Amino acid sequence: MKNLPVKPTIKFSDLEKIDIRVETIEKVEDVEKSDKLVRLTVNFGDFTRKILVGMKKERENPKEIKGKQALFVVNLEPRKMMDEYSEGMIFDIGYANDLIPVLAMPEKPVPNGICAG
Repeated sequence: MKNLPVKPTIKFSDLEKIDIRVETIEKVEDVEKSDKLVRLTVNFGDFTRKILVGMKKERENPKEIKGKQALFVVNLEPRKMMDEYSEGMIFDIGYANDLIPVLAMPEKPVPNGICAG
C-alpha cells in the first residue's frame, strides 16, 4: 500500500457541490472491446443510470457487486468512454493507494437515492 499526502484544503461550499447518493447496482455487464470497463446499471430510486467503471482487471469477478448498494457521485457531466457515456462515478476505496478497490457502501440497507452528507 502506498500512503498519499492529504490533498489541499477546500472550502466547505465546494464539498456541498458534490451530490453523493446510495444506489443499488442492478446489472454488471461487459463493455465489449475494453480490457478494463464494465457497465453498471444503477437504481437511484426514481431513475436509473449507466455508469462505466474500470474494474475488469481489479476483480476476478466484477459481477459479484450486483445487488449491492454503494455510493455514487451523480452530478458529474457525462463522460464518453469506448463510444458510450458514463452518467456518474462509483466511490471506491483503495485504488489510489495501490490496493484492490472495495466499494464504499452503507453499513445497512437504505432507500435508493438517499443522499450522503
